[in-house]
Amino acid sequence: MTEKKIITVIGATGKQGGGFVRAVLADHASEFAVRAVTRHPDGEPARELKRLGVDDIVRADLDDPPSLAPAFEHAYGAFVVTNFWEHMSAEREKAQAQAVARAASHAGVQHAIWSTLEDTRDCIPLDDERMPTLQERYKVPHFDGKAEADHYFTEEAVPTTFLRTTFYWDNLLGAFAPQRGPDGAFQLTYPMGESRLSGIAVDDIGKTALAVLRGGADFVAATISIAGEHLKVADMAAALTESLGEPVRYRPLSPDEWRAQGLPGADETGNMFQYYADCEHRFTAARDLTAVRDLNPALQDFATWLAAHHDRLLTAWA
Repeated sequence: MTEKKIITVIGATGKQGGGFVRAVLADHASEFAVRAVTRHPDGEPARELKRLGVDDIVRADLDDPPSLAPAFEHAYGAFVVTNFWEHMSAEREKAQAQAVARAASHAGVQHAIWSTLEDTRDCIPLDDERMPTLQERYKVPHFDGKAEADHYFTEEAVPTTFLRTTFYWDNLLGAFAPQRGPDGAFQLTYPMGESRLSGIAVDDIGKTALAVLRGGADFVAATISIAGEHLKVADMAAALTESLGEPVRYRPLSPDEWRAQGLPGADETGNMFQYYADCEHRFTAARDLTAVRDLNPALQDFATWLAAHHDRLLTAWA
């Protein structure tokens, strides 16, 4: 029996990393085996990975670079996603990415997939007063920090595919779920105006990443930008209404109104949505849905994702 190639998954207990783990496990003929990396191998998310069939779970901390060495030992490849939202610091996220790149390089990893994003300052420069500058030198720190971290993988000579993701619809189950308005009806409140929002199912990030790994050298050094569909938020609300059988209305805010809500991360997410809206054509054009579907023929559009998550949405919004 041929020994499977180990893929180290940084962020295995999160949404993106978990989606990649599920993609590998669902492919019973896969040449790959998952090594899940977590700070808490005895925690409930890690136990859930064990229940799914992950046997190789390794403790490591991205803020403790020496702890990463065992995570990459004998690994063929890696899927790497960092969690800005845990600490909200672009500088810390960059340091974590650099530590991962160095560990992967030292271990001789042959193919890494780095989950990254655009540098929003290419479209909205720091001196552009349309949106505030955050953390002294970023417009959207969780975008810009990842983009700046791309070069660590190149400098460390790690064969890498740069996978640019986007807003995932699974956010509708949590932080970006509709809220009931004064009349009791659900309101989808986003500062997007009439611009289209590129979205994707988080599981499709994992499936596409797995296809990239299978492609091997063909995708090394490539930047691949992905989405499942580009939709106006009003059209998302209409699709939710049809799927759930209950009215969901789009309530547009201006980016300034969103930021003024004072919610945790409101400046960050307000800038993010403003970037999506103001740079819509540039952002969506980079995400050729036909090309993404060539990599992942099972790529879901929004309606398909809604049908698969109907019951979970009803429970989450109850």
